[in-house]
Amino acid sequence: MKHTITLLVAPLLLLTAVQAANEPSAKPNVIFILADDLGIGNVGCYGSDHYKTPHLDQLAATGIRFTRAFTASLCGPSRALIQTGRYAFRNGSSNQDACMTMPKAELQLARTFKAAGYRTSAIGKWGQLPGEPEEAGFDDYLRFNGSGVYWAPESGKPERYRVNGEDRVLAGKDYMPDVMHEQATAFIRANQATPFFLYYSLSHVHGDILPTPDSAPESKDLFGDNLLYMDKLVGKLVAELDALKIRDNTLILFMGDNGTGKGQTPRSTIGGRALSGMKGSMLECGGLVPFIANWPAKTSAGKVSAELIDSTDLLPTFAELIGAKLPEKIVFDGHSFATQLRGEAGTPREWVYNQLASMWYVRDAKWKLNEKGELYDMSDAPFTETLVTAESADAAAARRKLAAVLDRLDPAGGIPDTGDGTGRHANKDKK
Repeated sequence: MKHTITLLVAPLLLLTAVQAANEPSAKPNVIFILADDLGIGNVGCYGSDHYKTPHLDQLAATGIRFTRAFTASLCGPSRALIQTGRYAFRNGSSNQDACMTMPKAELQLARTFKAAGYRTSAIGKWGQLPGEPEEAGFDDYLRFNGSGVYWAPESGKPERYRVNGEDRVLAGKDYMPDVMHEQATAFIRANQATPFFLYYSLSHVHGDILPTPDSAPESKDLFGDNLLYMDKLVGKLVAELDALKIRDNTLILFMGDNGTGKGQTPRSTIGGRALSGMKGSMLECGGLVPFIANWPAKTSAGKVSAELIDSTDLLPTFAELIGAKLPEKIVFDGHSFATQLRGEAGTPREWVYNQLASMWYVRDAKWKLNEKGELYDMSDAPFTETLVTAESADAAAARRKLAAVLDRLDPAGGIPDTGDGTGRHANKDKK
């Protein structure tokens, strides 16, 4: 009788083990893809008139597309917001040069995942942040300096990059986005059985805009070629997740690091209309960026959300999703939108804050108030923003509300900007 019971229990134990192996982990894998200089006018599902992004469009069609997601309008300050969850007047990243000298302790993103038992990887652009990725909590990394790294130069200084402490030189036939993709997929394969976090900071589509491996000879639209190649790599990454059967429990977030670069703005139209602002500006599309969330096990398919998000929200959102605690003695500015990603009703932000150098604004769903006290009607954003000169009762109420937010934040009382006023460089003449 005892022997018979053992025979009955053993298959049950085996069945339970197989079921457990096939069920998604309680903690999702997280892939955060950060495109470079990609604005809403460059993405098909946002209504781009001239550019195609079929794989991103598919992510949006099977996930959530956010239409009011904001970050800083230059790459360094934007990345600092993402890594720290803190506004520039707190972390000191109000200009490009200041980001590089920001205290390394500010970089909380990977440390938060590691504390929750995740394996972590940083692939791509890093030079606008302090130190090396391993000092910020990444187990695996491939990093390059500067922006827009694609091919090895034909002459002059070689293009160097670093992989897990080893310095390498980009070979003549290697295309950096492909090298990065190989590193990213190798990390995913090696860690498919454990929760992982991938911070994937793309080369595309920062200038110089060069031919891709898929560009036709004498192509007349190299920028479009680069968008298509970037989109293709996103599709290949999703296909890898499908092949490994870990797609359902992997949250993919795709985001632009700031608005479209100046040279690409004339063709980056939506519905035949020019957008207000570009990279480096404090107009709407300096900081308004494409933002797509896709998590088959959780997110609603085809949802379009007009809820306000800014990039400080990423850190607390991730912390909530993976069951991590943020340090209690640090002021974090982000507002978690984890409930929305899980398809539940959340409590959306009422406003977003944006800063570059000593310029800033706070914005709600309809109005924007800047550091000069100028109030803008944003009802026709992202195409126009109208300076309010004669205030209605609604405008006056909006001014009071947004002014109270700025008073509470007190950006002027935080770490002062040390730059030249543009957010791009430090003022070398300043003593």
